[in-house]
Amino acid sequence: MFHIYCPWCQEHREEEEFHAKGPAHLARPADPENCSDEAWGEYLFFRDNPRGVHHELWVHAVGCRKFFNITRNTVTYEILETYKIGEQPATGAEADVVTLPRRQDAQPQPAPQTKVLAGGAS
Repeated sequence: MFHIYCPWCQEHREEEEFHAKGPAHLARPADPENCSDEAWGEYLFFRDNPRGVHHELWVHAVGCRKFFNITRNTVTYEILETYKIGEQPATGAEADVVTLPRRQDAQPQPAPQTKVLAGGAS
């Protein structure tokens, strides 16, 4: 278990009191009534899933019930900072993005051969 600092309560609390709500700093379309279905769908449903440092929106669900942002490394689970909604992060998301090297002995795996029978059984 780890502890998360709530910038509103100004104390560290157990992780079970918090819930992640998705990426932070999403720009809502300026005119939702007149944007295309594709643009609105992109805003609502499609998110990046970066490996490395990432800004996320969280809520202190069991405590003050206020939303705030966390800058977190998705590889190490390290929380770099927490800050209130409307504030700018001190840590840039592009700072520590991690790309893992490919193993030297890794061989490409052939696609498995499967037969689909009537009724969907294989």
